[in-house]
Amino acid sequence: MSKFGTLVMGPAGAGKSTFCTAMIQHLQNNKRPCYYVNLDPAAEDFAYEPDIDIKELINLEDVMEEMSLGPNGGLIYCFEYLLDNLDFLTDPLQEVTEDYLIIFDMPGQIELYTHVPILPRLVQTLTRGSLNISMCAAYLLESTFVLDRPKFFAGTLSAMSAMLMLEMPHVNILSKMDLVKDSVAKRDLKRFVQADANLLDDDDAYTVRNADGAGKRDANPAATENIMAGESFNRLNKAVAQLIDEFSMVSFLKLNAQDEDSVGSIVSYIDDAIQYHEAQEPKEPKDDFDTEVIESAMDR
Repeated sequence: MSKFGTLVMGPAGAGKSTFCTAMIQHLQNNKRPCYYVNLDPAAEDFAYEPDIDIKELINLEDVMEEMSLGPNGGLIYCFEYLLDNLDFLTDPLQEVTEDYLIIFDMPGQIELYTHVPILPRLVQTLTRGSLNISMCAAYLLESTFVLDRPKFFAGTLSAMSAMLMLEMPHVNILSKMDLVKDSVAKRDLKRFVQADANLLDDDDAYTVRNADGAGKRDANPAATENIMAGESFNRLNKAVAQLIDEFSMVSFLKLNAQDEDSVGSIVSYIDDAIQYHEAQEPKEPKDDFDTEVIESAMDR
């Protein structure tokens, strides 16, 4: 029996929990069951009560106090503890049927998605063996990043890093689109969705010119005038953007969690990535429903 799930992740403040809430509401509105798993040991308030909550196993605040660790070190300890006690997670998931979409709400520390090998081990456990969950990662990046183009490409690079590290189907999402709808032209927004590297060339705020205005550049990025004027930083940003462009792996979907159609569109992309609908068997109408229809027709 197949199982289906999505791993909702991204940096802190990207709107992961809000998206999870909107997705659960959308699924309920469409009479589709879901199974909500909170894997953030620091999360406190939930619009919907999780079916599995990592805080019942281990709590970040307790770890920080007892182990004298900071937030990042404490979080890594929590996930290492989870990996040592995977029955807490896998046993309840065994009972979940193929009708459900399993939503994993992840913490916001990007170390988990970029260079610490903890999350790949967890993904392997979920996608292989007896669980065999068909999974898709949903990586959220806050849309306000587009207002600072180098920051946007830094966020895009972290998304690409997560894609390479997790080796699973991936959907990248620009969240909170309602915050930038009046600040970014639609033409530019289309270029951000495709992570167009030429966006940096068109950004006046990061175009540095010499005093004569000719736009000439010193060939040496370590030259004092280049460092002081920010030219070396601009070249680094351009190199990062070109790297992303050459891989041609990252593009974004737009999300407004307050818009039902927007949420539904994202869910449809996730369903395609995990091949949810292909695994669903056609269901016969209920006998009592058929009887009621026939009796109603005979009474007319």
